Amino acid sequence: MAIGYNINPFSRRNDDTGFGTSASNYGGRFINKDGSFNLRKVGQPFWKRTSVYYLLLNMPAWKFTCLILLGYFAVNVVFTGAYLLVGVDGLTGIRANSGFPRVLEAFFFSTETFTTVGYGRVNPVSVGINIIAALESMAGLLALAVATGLIYGRFSRPKSFLSFSREAIIGPYKDITALMFRVAAYKENHHLTNAEVSVTMGITVQGGKAPEFQFYTLPLERNRVDSLSMNWTIVHPINDESPLFGFTADDLKATDAEVYVLVRGFDDVYSNIVQQRSSYTYREIKFNVKFAPMYRESEDGLTTIMEVDKLDSFIDV
Repeated sequence: MAIGYNINPFSRRNDDTGFGTSASNYGGRFINKDGSFNLRKVGQPFWKRTSVYYLLLNMPAWKFTCLILLGYFAVNVVFTGAYLLVGVDGLTGIRANSGFPRVLEAFFFSTETFTTVGYGRVNPVSVGINIIAALESMAGLLALAVATGLIYGRFSRPKSFLSFSREAIIGPYKDITALMFRVAAYKENHHLTNAEVSVTMGITVQGGKAPEFQFYTLPLERNRVDSLSMNWTIVHPINDESPLFGFTADDLKATDAEVYVLVRGFDDVYSNIVQQRSSYTYREIKFNVKFAPMYRESEDGLTTIMEVDKLDSFIDV
């Protein structure tokens, strides 16, 4: 028996979701809106449970750019300190006699050596400076190789370029009601072929001694489309075989319902299968509304215009 509701016994139970069933051990939602898992792992050292390569590939572009610039600056500061420690007198061509301008010249010599540019005005002459410059040149080559690999990996990594509607809705559908949400390929001239979607609902039910999660696969009006170039409204009809049959907003809240979505398809550009996850908690499911149209005909009648900014738009019914 669910907390506040009797689940339809004919609903399709899904015991292979990858999530556990102990409701008391979970905090918040299973899946974040961006598709990442709402999970933090502890019990091992940070360097053992963290993949630096995966972290650098997945961090936002602005963070990655800032990290590259910060790393470049930090490495040159370290080598500048080494040149100053050994003695800048081991460099010829430095015009500043003392003070901060002399430090700046050593810093810019470091940047030229690190990037193997070597303009030629400042040159190392002492053994100590030459050793540091040789080490910095090697470090620069290795850093360039690593940075190039990371940048290529970020650009070439297959991405789905799919956006989900911020909220799902439960509203009229034909002569019944349905749970609906929308997904759209938002990049210009980008689409997926053989796109498939699976939808699972997780709810809290009262078990023997403690509440536990149960998962149900939601049958869809259509779970596959040949080409996903526009928007796709994914529909779960709420009929007498649906686990949501008779549910109200209060029932969704009482059962801490969450709808987990996975869309997969073949991308022609990457020649690979891409996927995107998302979820909707009971707070993100609206009742008695319907989605507003998000595409129209162009003024000359020759082109279809998809208004991506209307992906989240709905109207009351």
